[in-house]
Amino acid sequence: MSEDWQTKYGTRRVRRDPPTLEEAIFAAAGITDDHEQQAEIAAALMGMPYEPVLAEVKKTSRLAARSATRVIAGEQGAQRSVVVERRVVRRFGNDKRTGT
Repeated sequence: MSEDWQTKYGTRRVRRDPPTLEEAIFAAAGITDDHEQQAEIAAALMGMPYEPVLAEVKKTSRLAARSATRVIAGEQGAQRSVVVERRVVRRFGNDKRTGT
């Protein structure tokens, strides 16, 4: 899809592409944690039916949950979950200066 309009510099065109299903699900996951609401949001973004999007949301959430949590056998065989997150450290350009 594209849209044309006239400016003083000539014709301008903007290309508008709908998001992919993975992008729509990622955006919906950032808004809410409920799978049904994620499917509704992604289906609205894509213009697709609700049922296939819900199946894809559930499949994506299963894969994400499996990769984000690791189960470690602790003492006496009890299992506990460990979540590994990456922490971003911001460094500023003036950190290297010392003294006055």
